[in-house]
Amino acid sequence: MSSTEVTPQSLGLERFGITSSENIFYNPSYETLFEHETGRPDGEWAQGTLTEFGAVTVDTGRFTGRSPKDKYVVIDEENKGNVWWAGTGSDNHPIQQDVWDQLKANSVKQLNGKKLYVVDAFCGANKNSRICVRLVTEVAWKAHFAKNMFIRPTKEELESFTPDWTILDSCKTSAKNFKDMGLHSEVYVAAHLKERTTVIGGTWYGGEIKKGIFSIMNYFLPLKGIGSFHCSANVGEDGGSALFFGLSGTGKTTLSADPKRQLIGDDEHGWDDEGIFNFEGGCYAKCIHLSKENEPDIYNAIRKDALLENVVYDGSGKVDFSDNSKTENTRVSYPIYHIENIVKPISSAGHPKTIIFLTCDAFGVLPPVAKLTPEQAEYQYLSGYTAKVAGTEIGVKEPTATFSPCFGGPFLSVHPTVYSDILSRKMKQHGSRAYLVNTGWTSGSYGVGHRMSIKDTRKIIDAILDGSIENSEFETFPQFQFQIPKSVLGVDPQILNPRNTWNNKIDYDKTLSRLAEMFIDNFEKFTDVSAGKKLSEFGPQFAPNNGTQSKPSQTDMTI
Repeated sequence: MSSTEVTPQSLGLERFGITSSENIFYNPSYETLFEHETGRPDGEWAQGTLTEFGAVTVDTGRFTGRSPKDKYVVIDEENKGNVWWAGTGSDNHPIQQDVWDQLKANSVKQLNGKKLYVVDAFCGANKNSRICVRLVTEVAWKAHFAKNMFIRPTKEELESFTPDWTILDSCKTSAKNFKDMGLHSEVYVAAHLKERTTVIGGTWYGGEIKKGIFSIMNYFLPLKGIGSFHCSANVGEDGGSALFFGLSGTGKTTLSADPKRQLIGDDEHGWDDEGIFNFEGGCYAKCIHLSKENEPDIYNAIRKDALLENVVYDGSGKVDFSDNSKTENTRVSYPIYHIENIVKPISSAGHPKTIIFLTCDAFGVLPPVAKLTPEQAEYQYLSGYTAKVAGTEIGVKEPTATFSPCFGGPFLSVHPTVYSDILSRKMKQHGSRAYLVNTGWTSGSYGVGHRMSIKDTRKIIDAILDGSIENSEFETFPQFQFQIPKSVLGVDPQILNPRNTWNNKIDYDKTLSRLAEMFIDNFEKFTDVSAGKKLSEFGPQFAPNNGTQSKPSQTDMTI
C-alpha cells in the first residue's frame, strides 16, 4: 500500500478524530525514513544526522529519559481493583475520563491535517498472546524507532492487520493547561485500557513508546497467568535458556549478548506454558562508554538502519561514546537481526534453567555473585534492589539507591506480588536456579570505589551458565544469608567477598548493615499478607557477626 493510497479513513483513524492528512506514509521503508529524517524535517528535534557508522543519530531535547511522574491511566470500575496505582510505589497515576478526553483531543488536534507516519507492528513473538500495535506520529525518526523495536509483520500479515492498541504520539504539543487538569506537568503519557489507546505529548523521548506498550503487556498477560517480565534472555547450544532481570544500566543487554549463546531478546519477555518468548523485534542498548572490545555485539549492531539517541558527534559524524555532556542515557535502537547470533525465526525458547538478578549496588557491599534459594530468589525479586543510573529518568544525576519491585517497578501495571507469584511458581515447576549478580561498585561505595570489571562479570556469568560455579566451595554471606563462592575460574578470589576489597572493614560492616536495614524497611509493604510475612524470613537478618554487628539505628540511608 503506497502512501498515496492511504487515508485516515482507510486506516480507521477517523474514530480518534483524525479526519484529514497532508500525506500518510504507511509502514515506510528504512530508505524512506532515512530520507525524511535527514531532510530537514519540521520540528526542533525532528532532524537526524548521519554518523560514521551509517546510522542516523537524533536528539530528544530536554527529555533524555522517561518521565515517570507524567504516566497516567484512566481509572474505571473494571480496572480500579486490578491496576497497581500510584501512592503505593507505582507510577500509574489515575485520571478520570474527562481529563483523558482533553488529552486525547489535544493530541488529535496536533496530528490532524499533518504529514503522518503510521507503523503497524506486533508486540509479542507468541501469536497466542501478542498484541497488534499501531503508532501514529508526525516524526519520521519516531516511526523508525517503532520499526526497530517492535516485531515487523510480513506483507501477508499486514494485509489482515487490525490494531489492538493505538499510540497517538504528538510530541510537538503539550498540555498547556495541565494545572487545570490536575496533572504534574505539560508532559503526558496516558493510557486508556478500555479504548486501547495511548496518547503522548510534551516529550520526544522514544523510550516512552516502547515502555508504554510494555506496561500494557504487563497488565493483560499476568491476569491470564502468563509471566510478563523486564528481563533479557538467551539460550545455549544445549537448549538451556536464561533470564537476566535488571533495571536499565545494570547490564541486561550487554550480558545477554553473548557470542557463545543465541540472543532471544534484550529487555522484555513473557513466560507461558510453552516457554519464554520475546515481546520485541529489536534492542535498545545504552551507549555510554561503549567500546568494540567490551561490547562487540552491540558495537557492531550500530550500522545502517540503527538509530542513535543523544550521542555526541562532530561535524564529520564521528561519535564520542565516552561524552556524557548530553546525558548518561545515550542509546541506540536496532532491529534484532543486527545481532548475528540470535534465535530464528521466532524469538522464543524453552523454559529457562537459570534466573539471574542483576543489581547495580552503589553502596559497594554486595558480592559479585551469590547463589539463592527459591525463597531468597522471590524475596530479591520483590525487593528489586539496584541503583537508578544517571539519565534513565528525569532528575537522576548520579546513581541513587532504590528498590524497584520485580526489577521493573516503573513498568508494572498490576501488584508486584502477581508477577512474583508467577515467577516463583514457574521456577519451582521447571527447576530453575537463581543467582544475584552485582554489576555495581566494589572496593567502596559510589564516589570511593569503582564499578565491577565487565570482564570479571562476564566470567561469573559464564560460570553460572555452564554450571561450573557449582563446583566451588561456598560460604554464607553475613546478614543476607545467601551463599557466595570462594572461587570462580578467571576471577580474583579476593573480590568474591566484598569485605576483602574495602580498606576500612568497620566502614564496610556499618554500610552493609545500613543496606540490610533498607531491605527490611522496604519489604514491610509486602508483609500485610501471610506469604509476604513468610518471605521476610529469607531477607537480611541482624544476627551478631563475631559479636561486632547488630541492627543499626535509623540514620540517613542515602549515598
